[in-house]
Amino acid sequence: MSDRRNPLPFEPKGTKGERSEKAQAAPAARQEAIPRPIANRMARRVAVFTGLPSLAGMGVFVLSYVLVTRGIADIPPGVTLTGSGALFLLGLAGLSFGVLTTSWEPQPGSLLGLENLRPNLQRMRQSIRAQKEKD
Repeated sequence: MSDRRNPLPFEPKGTKGERSEKAQAAPAARQEAIPRPIANRMARRVAVFTGLPSLAGMGVFVLSYVLVTRGIADIPPGVTLTGSGALFLLGLAGLSFGVLTTSWEPQPGSLLGLENLRPNLQRMRQSIRAQKEKD
């Protein structure tokens, strides 16, 4: 019997011990597109601006359930759905807001970060333009 088999479509070419020339030529330290401290700051902002509205959206369901089951208030399902949906949409907007208002300076910036919105939008547009020109 033959020891060779046909490779699967998703298997990398070459043997397990081999590394491609491109992988060997890559420098040991990669240059990051977004520096680690800024990425951490973005993650915190996204967690706050997305997490709080999303938790509030879930809280609307719980509060509505408690109020209706205990007979405190008669809340139509449409009101519950609209309220929670609006809060979930706010959380979705918070995702972009958290990223676009993060300071790229060594200082973290203000609480809302509105002063960083315009420069970050310009960076994003420049990056998109550069990618289009590259392709």
